[in-house]
Amino acid sequence: MSPRDNKTGVSQDTGHAKGAADVVPLSEKLRAKWGQPLQQVEAYWQAMRAGRNVPARSEIDPRGIESALEYAFIAERIAPTHARIRIGGTHLCDLMGMEVRGMPLSALLVPVSRERLATCLREAFDSPARVELTLQAEKRLGRPGLSGRMLLLPLTDDFGDVSRVLGCLVSDGPIGRAPRRFEVVQADVSPMRAPPRVTVPQPAPPRQAAGFAEPQAGFRPGPVPYLRLIKTDD
Repeated sequence: MSPRDNKTGVSQDTGHAKGAADVVPLSEKLRAKWGQPLQQVEAYWQAMRAGRNVPARSEIDPRGIESALEYAFIAERIAPTHARIRIGGTHLCDLMGMEVRGMPLSALLVPVSRERLATCLREAFDSPARVELTLQAEKRLGRPGLSGRMLLLPLTDDFGDVSRVLGCLVSDGPIGRAPRRFEVVQADVSPMRAPPRVTVPQPAPPRQAAGFAEPQAGFRPGPVPYLRLIKTDD
């Protein structure tokens, strides 16, 4: 059997030693692949900001995140601390075992974590803020260990209100028997910074040309001249 025929993921000894720097753990490769959709969605969102605080929902083009579409979703604010999924990728459907369009975003989480999500949604919409959640799925019969990460990036609607989020949800591990719901292990909330204000300098008053130019005299009312009426018989 060749060194690569085994199914353990570990190379067998071939008679020559390898340095520790030549060995890349499989878990690191999986994490790098796991984070690619998150990085692509956030990079696209940052590009759409174009110096603004939050980009508009109408500017989001699915072709800009084509390779991450199965993990992406758009959610709409329906209450101060609740959001509903308007569009969801196939990965979210696989996790839930059904179409997720129209579902509350909290349906992806176990009940104990929904209050924490509600707080994060309020921050995402009101601050506005970037939210990243570290997730862990409940483990039961037919449902192996499954971890995940969710990214929530605020968007404005047609009226300029922050009422949408561009989201991304990735999971690491076999899905097993659906539905798979997650517990929030960690929440990172980063309020967005407003773009710097640009101060437009006021134009200086025009300078008077030198030479023959003379300052204009202002109007000053003088005394009314005395009038005398002279009457003649001619």
